[in-house]
Amino acid sequence: MTQGFSARQHLTHFFQSMTDNNFPKQVQVDTKISDADGAARWLSCEREKLLDMLGQHGAVLVRGLPLSNALDFDACVIALELKNFTYKESLSNAVRVNKTERVFTANEAPSEVEIFLHHEMAQTPTYPSKLVFFCEHPSDTGGSTPLCQSNHLLTRLQDNIPQLIDELESKGVQYTNVMPASADLASGQGRSWQNTLGSTSKASAETRLKQLNYTWEWLKDENLKVTTPVLPATRMIGDGRKVFFNQLIAAYRGWKDSRNQGSKKIQFGDGSEISGELMDTVCELAENITHDHFWKKGDLLLVDNFLVMHGRRPFVGTRKVLASLAS
Repeated sequence: MTQGFSARQHLTHFFQSMTDNNFPKQVQVDTKISDADGAARWLSCEREKLLDMLGQHGAVLVRGLPLSNALDFDACVIALELKNFTYKESLSNAVRVNKTERVFTANEAPSEVEIFLHHEMAQTPTYPSKLVFFCEHPSDTGGSTPLCQSNHLLTRLQDNIPQLIDELESKGVQYTNVMPASADLASGQGRSWQNTLGSTSKASAETRLKQLNYTWEWLKDENLKVTTPVLPATRMIGDGRKVFFNQLIAAYRGWKDSRNQGSKKIQFGDGSEISGELMDTVCELAENITHDHFWKKGDLLLVDNFLVMHGRRPFVGTRKVLASLAS
């Protein structure tokens, strides 16, 4: 396993040099700060600079702050003055555990499960604009967070498979997922339909799905199969850059738990099939320009959810990475 991670790291760094040598933008804190309160004050003072960097580069790594736990991280998120996007009210299909109102575990899936590249909640009609991650404890081996700049990826896709981009932009995309009746901790998509939809009964779940314009089917064991409305697969951001904004890679490569194994998870908005051959090319091109961030204790990583996809490599040992989302 160790050799595999090293080879992947070498390959991604090689291709990264072909795109953006300053990604993610790293800020090393050299000022002497003694505690989490001091770290929060520093972040409050540097907030505008950090957010400007984030808008330019898509990801900013802040290293050197004396942060130890979820409460320290919570104070830092508050200092950044970002509007909270709560896990409870989100349509995320990942199982997470709240540590504070703003802070929760990144994903409770087992260490051997890879979380593939995605824009957070891009498979739903509502999604955050910014993500903040904090490393409480790095893993022994593996566990890096892959980061891929979606504007660069879109350029490569338009150069190599323009027919796919044309169809995605003209037809849109739909996602199908089977939600369990109770949380499935063995899956990266194991959040129950009750928790996801904020419902305590089938009737209230159906009311919520109607509001979201989803279609659905009740399966055996009270599992719930849902299909989203037609969603965009690219988007234009404020500064004129266009990005490959969707959850296609993660759904194609990763939605393979006991309920979703072998099922159709993605399709064009008109119901037609998205070719597996084309999706393999998408995955390969994305991997070629992906940077793997290897965590150190205390790292803060800010990610622009519209510019950058992220994921999680498999790992060995204890890995504690917390997350907070912003509208």
